[in-house]
Amino acid sequence: MPNGANTHCPYCALQCAMTLTPAAPTAQPGLGVAQPGSDPAPAAKALPPLEVSGRDFPTNRGGLCRKGWTSASLLNHTGRVTEPMLKGSDGVHRPVTWDQALMLVTGAVKQTREQYGPDAVGVFGGGGLTNEKAYQLGKFARLALGTSRIDYNGRFCMSSAAAAGNRAFGVDRGLPFPVEDLDSASVIFLLGSNVAETMPPFVQHLQGARDSGGLIVADPRRSATAAFTRDGGGIHLQPTPGTDLALLLGISHVVVHEGLADTGYLQDRTTGYPAIVRSLAGFWPERVQSITGVPATLIRDTARRLADGARRGGSYILTGRGVEQHVDGTDTATAAINLSLLLGLPGSSHSGYGTLTGQGNGQGGREHGQKADQLPGYRKITDPAARAHVAKVWGVDESLIPGPGLPAVELLKSLGQPDGVRCLFVHGANVAVSAPDAGAVIEGLRSLDFLVVSDFFMSETALEADLVLPVTQWAEEEGTLTNLEGRVLRRRKALTPPPGVRSELWLMARLAESLDAPSTFSDDPETVFEELRLASAGGLADYSGINYAMLDSGEAAYWPYPTGSSGTPRLFLDSFAHAGGRAVMVPVAPQKRSRRSAVVGSDPDPLTLVTGRLLEHYQSGAQTRRVAELAAAQPEALLQIHPATAAVRDISSGDFVRVSNERGEVLCKVELSNSIRTDTVFLPFHFPGPGSANRLTEAVTDPISGMPEFKTSTVWVRKVALPNLESALAAQTAVLSAAVPAAAGLSMQVKEAS
Repeated sequence: MPNGANTHCPYCALQCAMTLTPAAPTAQPGLGVAQPGSDPAPAAKALPPLEVSGRDFPTNRGGLCRKGWTSASLLNHTGRVTEPMLKGSDGVHRPVTWDQALMLVTGAVKQTREQYGPDAVGVFGGGGLTNEKAYQLGKFARLALGTSRIDYNGRFCMSSAAAAGNRAFGVDRGLPFPVEDLDSASVIFLLGSNVAETMPPFVQHLQGARDSGGLIVADPRRSATAAFTRDGGGIHLQPTPGTDLALLLGISHVVVHEGLADTGYLQDRTTGYPAIVRSLAGFWPERVQSITGVPATLIRDTARRLADGARRGGSYILTGRGVEQHVDGTDTATAAINLSLLLGLPGSSHSGYGTLTGQGNGQGGREHGQKADQLPGYRKITDPAARAHVAKVWGVDESLIPGPGLPAVELLKSLGQPDGVRCLFVHGANVAVSAPDAGAVIEGLRSLDFLVVSDFFMSETALEADLVLPVTQWAEEEGTLTNLEGRVLRRRKALTPPPGVRSELWLMARLAESLDAPSTFSDDPETVFEELRLASAGGLADYSGINYAMLDSGEAAYWPYPTGSSGTPRLFLDSFAHAGGRAVMVPVAPQKRSRRSAVVGSDPDPLTLVTGRLLEHYQSGAQTRRVAELAAAQPEALLQIHPATAAVRDISSGDFVRVSNERGEVLCKVELSNSIRTDTVFLPFHFPGPGSANRLTEAVTDPISGMPEFKTSTVWVRKVALPNLESALAAQTAVLSAAVPAAAGLSMQVKEAS
């Protein structure tokens, strides 16, 4: 049995280093708490099986956030799923054997393919899967299932930044430089990211810029990160939600028209500059002020500080989901890239542009085949040369590899539809909480003929499943992940999983065998990684020069890392990845946004809902809501609203409100805050049921990236009178839990087979 290991945190893409050791008898309890409708309340507190200690590493330097410190408490949580669970006709999940589970899944896949065709089987993956699992999941979908219908939850996270990076640079790597490079910057412009709460150890890399008075944060809220600009630390820009693109164009206008651009760099290293100049003509600072609400003086000051920093100590522009999770997210990220190119930042030894990857393996998860249009090594599935290369590695005829499928939102919209997905596999995602228009997604899940969810807890998505398969947690498995810098890291096993729990590699290998799949499928992580190396060789994300022995020795391995090279810590020093080596500047402009009429009545004007994260929780909260310390600190969704906005609606702190639009409604308590704009409300997206923020977000997407519009939903906010609260909550709960009649045919047959 393993006796502990040096590994990395299971949460965000900062991938803080930690050491896991067997827990001492005096270890403090970290038991999870029961969630409504999921795990039973524990009878007594249990000690975590492992102790967590921070380990010195460039990203975290020994520090961990609250989530990291408490991560081991989930390993022996009382709500852990430890055997396959089949839902009966009464809606209750009951244990079955693995042999029964594999038989049911195999039968469901075969019947679905025979009745509706291979694309009626779908796969939804996750950005938290190891590189090995993400790679094999893409291969499993295309060869064992024979379907093109695979995508993953990274489509909700990094897709706009990735599309913009590919368009401008020819390649997408979140940070094309080591995170430590930020330490020496005199100016850092951070747009749409609250790193002080989402990845707290990252904040230390902003300290140098803050000490120089050069930290610039753009956020509609005065977030914890924006607060670092106080007392001479820098500037907080507080734009109207959805106007980040105009703000960036206004700053770029100043750079061009005040002669602050790096003309030598533009001439030598870019194409498209004249068109950019023309596109900026209408975005002088005073006009941009009227669009964004950001004073023209601050727009000019931002441009001048960035230019001065580029000439002196170094300037960096970093974007996050706040500016990317929009229908124009790709264009907004492109505007940030254009600004960085005007200043000569990308490819510099002391400056740069980057985007902050969110999920633990959000970078690696999008490189090796989970995306609908992608093959391993960041290859396009429509590229004949890419298809030929991967087919050779897999030992199959190229014709067996399907073409591109549907991006995540379209995939979810197709669930249960006549020509859509009828049988769905979900790995590492909780779409019932995390997907836009979550109410419609839940209806889609319930309309499926068969839903298989691999998870270690009964998440809200697992509760909808016909079959739940118990899989290993992070400390129970070997593998690799790729952090926000493009650095490949080792995940090491520190604990033997409970009996009955299996790795997803094992699951895919067994199912591939029972489905008579071509090629081979291994359940050994290192064997899978060796195949990944071959499949990625020659691609943009080339891992061919990396192996486990190298990573185990502590070598820093940044992709691309072709065989015989020493890797690439800093991209673009000599050239960009486009033919000819130049970055491409693409003119962009804001599109007119219209408020969608949602609720008719005599209410005050609608507000703009912004969603986001809290310090204590991660993603859909399926894990962190089960950690006692974290759940106690943030037990429920609170609507953050400005006191003046609340007063107009006769709302006080602690009141219950109904937040609604045409897609649904949320019932939650109010938190008054002067840190938010008067036209905006904020709701965290970690919570299910009546407080599920994504019941309000719209499944409309960026036409380039497929990114949903998470950040600017029009909502009405009304106070809920106390006498009506109990009935309102009961009605909302009934809507959420209402059963959809089981689909005829397959679902009944597989249930009866048990």
